[in-house]
Order: sequence, then C-alpha cells, then structure tokens
Amino acid sequence: MRYHAAMSKKTRRLEAVLVLVDIRSVHNVGAIFRTADAAGVEKIFCAGYTPTPTDRFGRVRADIKKTALGAEESVPWEAAPRIGTLIKRLKKEGYTILVLEQDPRAVDYKKIKLKGKVALLVGNETEGIPGKVLDICDTIIEIPMAGKKESLNVSVATGVALFRILGI
Repeated sequence: MRYHAAMSKKTRRLEAVLVLVDIRSVHNVGAIFRTADAAGVEKIFCAGYTPTPTDRFGRVRADIKKTALGAEESVPWEAAPRIGTLIKRLKKEGYTILVLEQDPRAVDYKKIKLKGKVALLVGNETEGIPGKVLDICDTIIEIPMAGKKESLNVSVATGVALFRILGI
C-alpha cells in the first residue's frame, strides 16, 4: 500500500534538510530518499562514506534507485565528504542542527520546539554519530523505546522523527 503526503510544503513552518552520516546500506539510503520525498525535505546530504544515487563516475546506482523508486531524482542531494565542514556551512546558512541519536544529553523528540530551518543528522546503522560530531550540533534528540530493543532501523527512525518534527 502506498501513502501520499497531503500537506503542502507551504503550510509548514519548517524548512528541512537531511544529513546522512556514514550510512552503510544502499537500501537504507534509498528508503530515506523515498521518505524524504514524502515529507517534503528540501535536500539530502550524503556525508562521509554514505552511498550516493550516482557512483563516482556519474552512473546511476541501480541498488539505490530500486529502493528509492524515483525519489533519488525528485529530492536534490549533494555528496559531503567532510561532516564538520558541512555542519559549519549549514549553521552559517541559519539551520538548527539536530542529531537523532541515543546519548545521555538527548531530549525526547516530541518535546522540541522548532521554527525556521532544520538540518536533521542521522548516522551509521551500528555506530551512530561520532561524539565529536555530536559536540558541534545544537540539539541531540531521541525516540523513546518502549520495547526490549534499544533502537530502530535508521530509515524507520528517520521517518518517525521527520514526520513528527515537520508536523505531518
């Protein structure tokens, strides 16, 4: 079953970009592109070694295309090899930098109040976001877990957080 976003970007109070930090799985990247399209994300930054929709020779990656179902063409993206440089740039452009991560400093994602421009960072499937990156971001948020597992798949967690943050 396919679900379609009914809310117009114009009715939202936030402009959002995503930063994928060292995501390993092309399937997660494709799924995040698809979710980002549904949520109206302005741009995705593929940071560190996160695979991009095209390879270094400019060829389309069929593995991402298969999962993204065309969202890799509708959501602008940019490769960003240096995460620190990207965060500085986004801050200079007026973005509030949020990190979705389990950390003692994290606040419940339902309790944050945002306006303006937001960059949401999501990280590696097993290692998460490096501590030195957490230290230069504005707010660390987490999704509380009620079950026995300590985390969600990165693509699922991204969707949960995005839709809540954007009020969709």
